[in-house]
Amino acid sequence: MLRWVRQQLGFDPPHQSDTRTIYIANRFPQHGHYVPQKFADNRIISSKYTVWNFVPKNLFEQFRRVANFYFLIIFLVQLMIDTPTSPITSGLPLFFVITVTAIKQGYEDWLRHKADNEVNGAPVYVVRSGGLVKTRSKNIRVGDIVRVAKDETFPADLVLLSSDRVDGSCHVTTASLDGETNLKTHVAVPETAVLQSVANLDKLVAVIECQQPEADLYRFVGRITVSQQTEEIVRPLGPESLLLRGARLKNTKEIFGVAVYTGMETKMALNYKSKSQKRSAVEKSMNSFLIIYLIILLFEAILSTILKYAWQAEEKWDEPWYNGKTEHERNSSKILRFISDFLAFLVLYNFIIPISLYVTVEMQKFLGSFFIGWDLDLYHKETNQRAQVNTSDLNEELGQVEYVFTDKTGTLTENEMQFRECSINGIKYQEVNGKLTPEGFSEDSPDGNRHSLMREEELFLKAVCLCHTVQINADQTDGADGPWHANGIASPLEYYASSPDEKALVEAASRVGVVFTGTSGDSMEVKSLGKPERYKLLHVLEFDPNRRRMSVIVESPSGEKLLFTKGAESSILPRSKSGEIDKTRIHVDEFALKGLRTLCIAYRRFTPEEYQEIGKRLHEARTALQQREERLADVFNFIERDLELLGATGVEDKLQEKVQETIEALRVAGIKVWVLTGDKHETAVSVSLSCGHFHRTMNILELVQHKSDSTCAEQLRQLAKRIKEDHVIQHGLVVDGTSLSLALREHEKLFMEVCKNCSAVLCCRMAPLQKAKVVRLLKTSPEKPITLAIGDGANDVSMIQEAHVGIGIMGKEGRQAVRNSDYAIARFKFLSKLLFVHGHFYYIRIATLVQYFFYKNVCFITPQFLYQFFCLFSQQTLYDSVYLTLYNICFTSLPVLIYSLFEQNVHPHVLQSKPVLYRDISKNAHLGFKPFLYWTILGFFHAFVFFYGSYLLMGEDTSLLGNGQMFGNWTFGTLVFTVMVITVTMKMALETHFWTWINHFVTWGSIVFYFIFSLFYGGIIWPFLHTQDMYFVFVQLLSSGSAWFAIILIVVACLFIDVLKKVLYRHLQPTSTEKAQIMEFIGSLLCQRQKHLDSLHNGLTHLLTGTFVNALWKPCGAHTPIVGSEASSVLHPCPRKD
Repeated sequence: MLRWVRQQLGFDPPHQSDTRTIYIANRFPQHGHYVPQKFADNRIISSKYTVWNFVPKNLFEQFRRVANFYFLIIFLVQLMIDTPTSPITSGLPLFFVITVTAIKQGYEDWLRHKADNEVNGAPVYVVRSGGLVKTRSKNIRVGDIVRVAKDETFPADLVLLSSDRVDGSCHVTTASLDGETNLKTHVAVPETAVLQSVANLDKLVAVIECQQPEADLYRFVGRITVSQQTEEIVRPLGPESLLLRGARLKNTKEIFGVAVYTGMETKMALNYKSKSQKRSAVEKSMNSFLIIYLIILLFEAILSTILKYAWQAEEKWDEPWYNGKTEHERNSSKILRFISDFLAFLVLYNFIIPISLYVTVEMQKFLGSFFIGWDLDLYHKETNQRAQVNTSDLNEELGQVEYVFTDKTGTLTENEMQFRECSINGIKYQEVNGKLTPEGFSEDSPDGNRHSLMREEELFLKAVCLCHTVQINADQTDGADGPWHANGIASPLEYYASSPDEKALVEAASRVGVVFTGTSGDSMEVKSLGKPERYKLLHVLEFDPNRRRMSVIVESPSGEKLLFTKGAESSILPRSKSGEIDKTRIHVDEFALKGLRTLCIAYRRFTPEEYQEIGKRLHEARTALQQREERLADVFNFIERDLELLGATGVEDKLQEKVQETIEALRVAGIKVWVLTGDKHETAVSVSLSCGHFHRTMNILELVQHKSDSTCAEQLRQLAKRIKEDHVIQHGLVVDGTSLSLALREHEKLFMEVCKNCSAVLCCRMAPLQKAKVVRLLKTSPEKPITLAIGDGANDVSMIQEAHVGIGIMGKEGRQAVRNSDYAIARFKFLSKLLFVHGHFYYIRIATLVQYFFYKNVCFITPQFLYQFFCLFSQQTLYDSVYLTLYNICFTSLPVLIYSLFEQNVHPHVLQSKPVLYRDISKNAHLGFKPFLYWTILGFFHAFVFFYGSYLLMGEDTSLLGNGQMFGNWTFGTLVFTVMVITVTMKMALETHFWTWINHFVTWGSIVFYFIFSLFYGGIIWPFLHTQDMYFVFVQLLSSGSAWFAIILIVVACLFIDVLKKVLYRHLQPTSTEKAQIMEFIGSLLCQRQKHLDSLHNGLTHLLTGTFVNALWKPCGAHTPIVGSEASSVLHPCPRKD
């Protein structure tokens, strides 16, 4: 019960140790001292609330907002003391906002509960009591043996025990986890792989020890101890043994696995963890404005309280004859009375803080985000992918970007690799018609047309075919001799690979005669010019970003133990002791200058003694439960040394469509583009030049290959000096990872100065965390620029999460970037539409929305403040309580919401074709202090006009009707309120450029609704109202011609100044956007004029042609007029019968 309560409250008890011990099939030790560990059940909970905690948890989250908490305090004050307005005036809007938000969040959470129930109730089969038992997914416990059939998803994180294959292997796809559609091979340990029946598995006695749950999808450390008769066999368990929840079984009939992580402790669930909350610049400005308005509110309340007591210093005003004090009031403390009056004024003016602003902004962001997904210009037809929004809180931030940090491979390029060249034993080769041809030889030359491979060439190609993680379609591996022609050359096999480089290399090797034909158990099969060879796979030394290489240890058909290694030249060449190292290094640099991705390939032969020592070290490192990664890294480094270099490969990754145009558009928009890539220096520079990131005329500065702080600092000073001397020329900077580390360590300020003076920056040889550091460096610089990071791979996740706005590319390197991004698009070229159009619109809309809300609330409350000067600061309210309550909720809410969803101040095509317009909204231009001050002053001005305009009408003579009937304070307040509702609505209409039928409906409908509501509210005696001060007030007001005249005059007077200001600024100091609006308007007029002219021309032609034809045909007896297309065929002399 206690554990359940802790779970409901969100307290997850910490694990007691760093490892967990799992007894397979839950066969616990029989001795009495064993205390079983507590594990989570297999329920997936993606919901935020439960039935029990929804109300308190949701209320707590909502009242953390300053405005909501402020109105709660005001509401409580109204309940506790005698205030001039009813508690309903604060309570009802607060209740409305809280309720709407709670309903929205509750509905979203109900959908999550519904999805969770479907997942948790899915049927599964578990081995229990010697047989297969059907149960629900949520009932799986840690230690249960689960059966999964082909094409089913794994219901928990399972350690593979056996499959229908003899070697205990199976193939899975993790597309739902990381987007990788390739088949990944997982293998069981030999001792359990032979247990292929339920009966045998039920007799298994084994214990698994593994690490506690963690979110890393690609890391798993454990070991299994299998008890066989009198001995215990220990085997290491790694990621290749773990089947992740959410992955799907492929090309395998069935598997059995033991559950090690269940429910919210599975790796998939741990990756649900929400990212750190990002706040937009608009939200920060909104909070700043809120604080300023709180200060204004406090000032008005304090001033009113002081003036009240100053006025009451005179005895005749302290206790007038018509408002005598009670005995309690005469004897009460002056301090308490002062506080009570201050609180009363605070309540009276509290609507200057717009409570409905937050809920309107939330609705605008939520509803507005759908437009990105619906935009067909952001839809990629080839891959059937739409843009997606993972968070709607940053929509307006898309219009404020100053720096774009982009990955290269898969983001600027297609990540579709094509083999171009290679270097073998110091000789460059190209592929010509399916043959390797040395450079300088054609197919017709004597050495160019060969049907055999030299020893070095064959060994190089075998290394390519053996050192990889490529899989083959199971349908093709079944018939080993099927896909072969008589000449020994293979027909195309369907390869699957997690790395496009590997796939391109294996396919290239197959085209030139050395074909990887698949795996069988622990063997890899290769056909060299039709001759089959089988290599036993002994060990795989997996790739990791620190080593930047991968290796395999195989046993050749002759029994030799061989190590094949491939990786970046920086990790292979220093470890090579023989081979054509210098020539290969030159060739690698030449490949890189052509923009090719390079890999070096080497090998090593082991003596029996060396291999025995290696096997021992690997076993010890892989079975270690503590510091396994560090121990394996040490062993890998020990193995991968004294290599013999075989050669290098050059693979081309072509640029994506319209990358150059997009980068140029970003530059015109004032956005600086930084390319952060892990590729080598020459390759990255070549691609930067080809994609337009670097111009040919640009002065390229380099900060590379520095090993010490002193040389790095000196180079930075020289670069800064060169930039100052050649300040007219554009500069581009190239930095590598090692130099960057040095620059950021001691010379961060100098490095930033150099970077900011460069038009483009390229960082190569970057580790993932270095990418994030660079983004953070710019983010936290004194200027605080808005940053955007875009990438497609797992190595880009850190910078995507670090940047203000993170965008994932739906590429070929998995979906980790997409899952961790704020927005996801299919191609880099879509970035221009996302920023220049959607970003522009979102920012303009929300900037106007926020400032308009503050403006209309200043208009609302300032007359209330001014009215106190005319009522001896008696805290008499100017407006009826119903009007106070409905002003923000009903009368003025819809026009601004519709504006914030549909406004387009410039046509989208104009925004995209003129990126310079993006500069007009950069640096929060429309939501800075000056625009805010303008809207605030405008609000005060309009409020003064409302109040004193109405006062001029009614101040001296309150008889507005011909019969001399006097009007009172409620009529005066209603007149002010009516003028105010019309003016603020018309002000929103003035701000609107893009009118739809919805805009017309809500704008004019809001005014009509106000009039209709007021007529019904004041025209009927409502029995449930305690008092009805407004009875017949509105009807009498509208029956006065003077009142109608005043309403029209005051509204025109208010808006005239605003219109005049807009006209003058548009003609004297027009922005680029305003110029574009004028040109767009002129263009539309010319277009309409041309349409009219064309229509007139067609009409005249139509008329004249028809008349002429009819005149010709009348003598012949033809009475039907001939027009249009028929007319052209009969304009010939009439063949008269006479």
